[in-house]
Order: sequence, then C-alpha cells, then structure tokens
Amino acid sequence: MPNQPFPTNEFADALAGNRKYETDFENQHLTGTAAKGLAIITCMDSRISPLAIVGMNPGDVKILRNAGARVTDDVLRTLVLATFLLGVNRVLVMPHTDCRMASATETEIHDLILNDYKVDTRSVEFRTVTDQAAALLIDVKRIRTYPLLAPGVIVAGAIFDVNTGKLKTYDY
Repeated sequence: MPNQPFPTNEFADALAGNRKYETDFENQHLTGTAAKGLAIITCMDSRISPLAIVGMNPGDVKILRNAGARVTDDVLRTLVLATFLLGVNRVLVMPHTDCRMASATETEIHDLILNDYKVDTRSVEFRTVTDQAAALLIDVKRIRTYPLLAPGVIVAGAIFDVNTGKLKTYDY
C-alpha cells in the first residue's frame, strides 16, 4: 500500500489544538518512569481522566487504556515492561460505571455491528462483562498470578463512578 498524504482536513481540529498546546508548552523534563510507581488500567471512555481521579500529575503514572479496562495479553505485556523498566510497583485496575462494555453481551455487540454496519466482528473478542465486580476480580487475579511481572508488585481494583467521581474499592 503506497504512502498517502496526511489527511489534514479531517484532523484540522486536532492540529489546531496542537498548535495552541505547542505555544503554551513547557518541557517539564520528565523521564519515562512512573514517578509514583503506579500504573492504572482503565477504559478508553473520554469521561475518564485517570490522573485527576487519583490526584496525580503527568509523569507520575503509567496509563493503559482499552475498551472496558480489561486485562488483556497486551496489558500484561505492557505491565512486564512497566514493572521491570519503568518504575511501576503498583497497579490499579479501574473500570467505570455506565460502560458500554458492561451494557450488552458479546453476542449483542457483534449482532449490533453486523446489523447496523454489515461487518462481521465475531473473530474479535470484545470482553464484555455482565458483572463488573466479578470481572474486576478476575482481572486483578490475572495480574497477581502472572509470572513474568517484577516481584512485589501490588495490585488493587476499584470501579470509578462517572456520576459522582468516587472510586469504589474492592477487597480481593
């Protein structure tokens, strides 16, 4: 596939935002390590501001995002790097209320996309959940038992409430 020109018109808002950001930008000389030793696994939902939720700043935390805040193989791969090379010694798995991945079954999501967009997505596992607390327990245990992480990593789970701003913690 040949290279295509950057689609400037389609990204005009993002590029304009970057020009403004660039004029106000001050290099904070941060390193690639997590200054507070924390990694947060959360959803891609744009209502979630992980740093603000935990009262931290850029450079303090590694943030991993995907649909539903699920602990996938890619999340585990990233945590291996983060725990050995980037100063992470704590992991917070943080899904949220009112999540699309917790509002329908796997089959319902596939059927919706097939019916509305005529695309068969059944080769993809979306990892929907019917019980967020139960899924959170599975994901926390998955990290805790993963043998390739640095020793001593502390893992916790909490669900962020998008209506109140509160983190509901779980004792797992």
